[in-house]
Amino acid sequence: MVHDAIAVVDFGGQYAHLIATKVRRLNVLAEIRQPEDPIERFLPYKGIILSGSPSLSSHGEDSDYTKAIYDLDVPILGFCFGHQEMAKHYGGRVVHGGREWGRADMTIRRPDHPLFRGCDPVEPVWMSHFDSVVEVGPDFEELGSSRLGAGTEHRFAAIGSDRLRRYGFQYHAEVDDTVHGDLMIRNFVLDLCGCAPSWTMERYLAEQVERVRAQVGDRSVFLLASGGVDSTVAAKVLASAIGPDRLHLLHVDNGLMRKDESRNVLELLADLGLGANLHFVDAGDDFLAALAGLTDPERKRRAIGDTFVAVFEREARRLGIEGHLLGQGTIYPDTIETGGTKRADTIKTHHNRVPIIEKMIAEGKVVEPLADLYKVEVRELAGTLGIPREAVWRHPFPGPGLGVRLLCSTGVADDVTALSAPVAAAAARFGLDARPLPIRSVGVKADLRSYEHPVVLSGGADWACLTEAAGTLLKEVPGINRCVWSLGDPPIRTARPLAATMTRDRLDLLREADHLVMEGLRRHGVCDAIWQCPTVLVPLEIDGQGTEVVIVRPIHSERAMTATPARLPDALVAELHAALRALPGVGAVFLDVTTKPPGTIEWE
Repeated sequence: MVHDAIAVVDFGGQYAHLIATKVRRLNVLAEIRQPEDPIERFLPYKGIILSGSPSLSSHGEDSDYTKAIYDLDVPILGFCFGHQEMAKHYGGRVVHGGREWGRADMTIRRPDHPLFRGCDPVEPVWMSHFDSVVEVGPDFEELGSSRLGAGTEHRFAAIGSDRLRRYGFQYHAEVDDTVHGDLMIRNFVLDLCGCAPSWTMERYLAEQVERVRAQVGDRSVFLLASGGVDSTVAAKVLASAIGPDRLHLLHVDNGLMRKDESRNVLELLADLGLGANLHFVDAGDDFLAALAGLTDPERKRRAIGDTFVAVFEREARRLGIEGHLLGQGTIYPDTIETGGTKRADTIKTHHNRVPIIEKMIAEGKVVEPLADLYKVEVRELAGTLGIPREAVWRHPFPGPGLGVRLLCSTGVADDVTALSAPVAAAAARFGLDARPLPIRSVGVKADLRSYEHPVVLSGGADWACLTEAAGTLLKEVPGINRCVWSLGDPPIRTARPLAATMTRDRLDLLREADHLVMEGLRRHGVCDAIWQCPTVLVPLEIDGQGTEVVIVRPIHSERAMTATPARLPDALVAELHAALRALPGVGAVFLDVTTKPPGTIEWE
């Protein structure tokens, strides 16, 4: 069957495949195209969407693409970088400035416009950009302007030319935090482009099964099965494609698992009918040895990834199946955050995208049936495969496990003197005390990796005030990418990093802290309402007390590409503060109130 389709031009932004996903959820086929693809490849499509990018349009970066697309007689919609490039092409002007992070309110100037049919006069939208459009060409009009809180109004948040059928959004309509972004995309795809909805998840599954059969041939597959939704769904797809007899599953206890995790995983896989060739190995000592002495987040991730491969190869030899292909439950955020597409910036290296894995992929030795999907699509596919809901809706848990939640340090403090005054002044407007921490965490700004300082907020504030304060600091103060709130009463006065590496004792402490948090979420009936809640251990001495800080990060998300902090019940917050402070060595408890962007979900 031939389907109407939309081309998504991937300029290397984090969200190019998310755009395609949103289009596919309208039952319209979307395909990723590279900016330099010849114009002939764009001819079959009924519309084009231009993605964001880590490049700066104001500096002319990444400007050598197939501009003949603008000569095609189909509607084109640009997001962020794509919006800026379109404005420039038709006589507008883009400057380096007017940056915005996170939620903003867009006032729609043309409420009657077909793009905004069904939208409110003021729409919450999601921003992540360094550059801004400040003028548009003669064929274009301003369709919307944006503002963060009581801040400055930003012109040209949405632009359009009905004569040319060219439109641009400075914001990311594709992320869930743009509340009616799906509706805007629907209006573009179905109404302005005239696409007929005929593509389904069942079709995707059938295509993946055929693709796996073609790649695997008469060989077999050896899958590292963590028990998370991604590897479990990947196992079911592979079993559907090649049969359970040619699929071997290996569950590795890497010593970085949650409390009782391995036992629960093995029971789950057996219950799903995947136990015929299910193997288990306790490799905790291997991983601790590989991580000994490491403090840098990227080196830790690479060590974990390399050790997974070493254990896989050793166990394959032991089982006599070393010639099998490697199966992985990789999903698209793993690839895009590792810089796995041509233009994408490396935000953080995922354990399934370390160089050894990349080499195996290039050699055709890796099978990844979920590599183009996001978490919500994986869960939808799980339903199609008949996997029980309780197995599908577990909180996501990273492949490197607690290895990316147990921060390590050389004990050398970063100089944050220059940040102290601006963060304190910004927070004071909300009646809060603020202090930059002399450590760094991984973040993402305008599709680029950031490795910057967290800020700890202290003082009483309601949730709305607290999150607005965090958003304001992160927008106004360069050099920070995360805000946490101290659950203790006195303002934080001193914070000193302590030398610490990955040890069994620290992992056991984090395991217990994580267990207390997860049990608290279940006890208060909010576990299902929260998408994920990482618990992080940081070697910090706060005001001369303790050797560790516990940070709790509850978030709402659907695809892991964006996230908003989730409010916990006050009674649960009080319980967690008391229980976590009672753990040995814990001197303070913080609640992470950062959106993504600019902070990634995990701290490393």
